Amino acid sequence: MRRLARSSLAAIAEQNMKDKATSFDIAYLAGVSQSTVSRALRNSPQVNKETRDKVHAIAKQLNYKVDKNASNLRKQRSSTLALLLFEDPTTDQSQINPFFLSMLGSITRACAKRSQDLLVSFQQLSDDWHADYEDSNKADGIILLGYGDYVDYEEKLDKLLAQETHFVCWGAEVQGHPDFTIRSHNREGGRLAGEHLLAQGYRNFAFIGNASEHSPEFFQRYQGFIDSLGAHGIAAEQVAQFDAISTESAGDAATQQLISLKKPLDAIFCASDLIAIGVMRALHRLGYRIPQDIAVMGFDDIPVASFATPALSTIQQDTNLAGELLVDNLLRLINNQPITVNQIEPRLIVRQSCGADTD
Repeated sequence: MRRLARSSLAAIAEQNMKDKATSFDIAYLAGVSQSTVSRALRNSPQVNKETRDKVHAIAKQLNYKVDKNASNLRKQRSSTLALLLFEDPTTDQSQINPFFLSMLGSITRACAKRSQDLLVSFQQLSDDWHADYEDSNKADGIILLGYGDYVDYEEKLDKLLAQETHFVCWGAEVQGHPDFTIRSHNREGGRLAGEHLLAQGYRNFAFIGNASEHSPEFFQRYQGFIDSLGAHGIAAEQVAQFDAISTESAGDAATQQLISLKKPLDAIFCASDLIAIGVMRALHRLGYRIPQDIAVMGFDDIPVASFATPALSTIQQDTNLAGELLVDNLLRLINNQPITVNQIEPRLIVRQSCGADTD
């Protein structure tokens, strides 16, 4: 049988020097149906790994290339996903939150592994996304990163739902459709931050970041933080809270207001790393030592967090896993498959800004 398989493969390979190999040739040599070959070449989880590897190996030997145009005509799909980024205020001209820059790389790699092209653009909140992308066959589905004021953003999501657009988003849960969202367990992340600060002996706390329905992720982090403090007898009323969007300048401004209260303070938990970096900048300027006078904790673990002075303790969100899940879950929605995982567990990263360093 092995001798026959090798001779058959050699014969087909020789023939393919003249004629283009087909999926039927691969199916014959692999001993499977042509439809199984198609699924295997798409890395479908419906085909077991052994069969997928076998099909890929034969395809490589035959120098087989998928005819994407023919495949797309059969499926009426573009094999393209659209990634729409919300424009955030930044200190440079990128207008992209650094946290999403990290996720962009993982989304790009996840698309490449699944033979999907990626169209990257900025969200235009005044335009109809579905008309620009899926409805015009530019993309089979949309990944949304960022949203600004979530109360305003929900109207756009409702429009996508009404148009039955295939989409997933990072962050706040889509009302009535939790499977459309990939998110960190924000409340648990807030709890981890509180537990760590308490364990370090801090007792006078502040939270900087919007804590309302307008910023549901920040609000959940605040709630988790208050949960942990409450379990140790510290009431929410004892925790100063100042609103701030996710920028360094907002963190700086909120810190100046906080310090002006002249209340006992030894630890600040910030809703994002960008806010925390602004907080540390303000504290340094005002003459406070970190962490000797006031400890600072962030959330996200963006690359610059480890290079801050002092290095920033934070709650890490796994951007590699997030990118994989965003792409996988969007493809599942497109293929009418169930979503099984949509939440990522956060991880405490301890550095010098809280008086200890295990990173």
